[in-house]
Amino acid sequence: MILDRYLVRQFIPIFCAAIGMFMLLLSLIDLFAHLVRYLNNEVAFTQIMRISLFYLPKSFSYALPISLLFASAYTLGDLYARNELTSIFSSGIPFWRFSLPLVCIGLLASVFSFFFDDNIVIPTLKVKNDLSRIALRQQVSDSNSDIVIKARGGELIYSVDYYDIERQTLNGVSIVELDSQGDFISLIRAQHANWTGESWSFVNPIIYQWDDGFLRSGTLPDTDTYRESPDIFRRSAVRYDELKALDSGHLIQDLRAAGLPYIEALSDFHHRFSFSTVSLIVMILSIPMGGLFKKNILLMSLLASLSAAVVFYVIEMVTMLMAKSGFIPPFAGAWFPVAVFIIIGTLMLMGAKT
Repeated sequence: MILDRYLVRQFIPIFCAAIGMFMLLLSLIDLFAHLVRYLNNEVAFTQIMRISLFYLPKSFSYALPISLLFASAYTLGDLYARNELTSIFSSGIPFWRFSLPLVCIGLLASVFSFFFDDNIVIPTLKVKNDLSRIALRQQVSDSNSDIVIKARGGELIYSVDYYDIERQTLNGVSIVELDSQGDFISLIRAQHANWTGESWSFVNPIIYQWDDGFLRSGTLPDTDTYRESPDIFRRSAVRYDELKALDSGHLIQDLRAAGLPYIEALSDFHHRFSFSTVSLIVMILSIPMGGLFKKNILLMSLLASLSAAVVFYVIEMVTMLMAKSGFIPPFAGAWFPVAVFIIIGTLMLMGAKT
């Protein structure tokens, strides 16, 4: 349709300018947030620019929704100020039908956003974080201390004072074995345990078991029945925002199997999908906003876009914090802001000028 092509041609240049502006702003915010630390560690200018370059995909991901909102609201507001919308309405074309190309752009942007984040943003963000840690001389160790791990569905409980990842040894090991009903079977204590490649080999192990109503101790014979992977004893140095969606799902399964806290990872997993729908939501919001301004369109569209983005991200931040703290389900924490803004956008669209 001619009007569809006309609306898209009006929209694209404004969107390109907006996303460039917001990307620059977000990149500068990230740069200045770490600038003092870069200067204190005498990081070279070329290295700083390289770190900032790898942050550009992430800034694009953040800038995409607000750029769509601004460009759509400004385009419709400009058409309204030039009385072009009045001519369109007079021809009998409903406002929703005229704005349908923008909704389609929002839908395509949401699908694109998910795959772009999963395949481009996450790898580049990991490189950026690694380069930043190297530049700032931050050492990360996967060794861990004061570990309590559940294995085999809770039938084995490991308590370890310290896990040395380089030597793959457990120091100060205690293993409680329970039956399927949760009743005590035995307790194994050892000074050390070494990983042989297939199982744990204990040094001076002592086993405590019930015998005729008494808890008796004895030396544990050599055994290869304890085959829990050393990876479950590592410090959780993995950042969820550096994992792809499939890997994040596997991580949640591993955390559950090991009896480790997984609510935070599950919340971020749901947020990965809910965040990709923001582009569609903002396009629904922008359609009724476009008919609100007839003067100072650029300024008012920018203020409205920033205000809507701030409100959405604040609500999202609060619900995600509540979800990660266990006050609400992870699914609700990720999708509640999306549902609220879809309702708000629908109500505004119903009351929009036409």
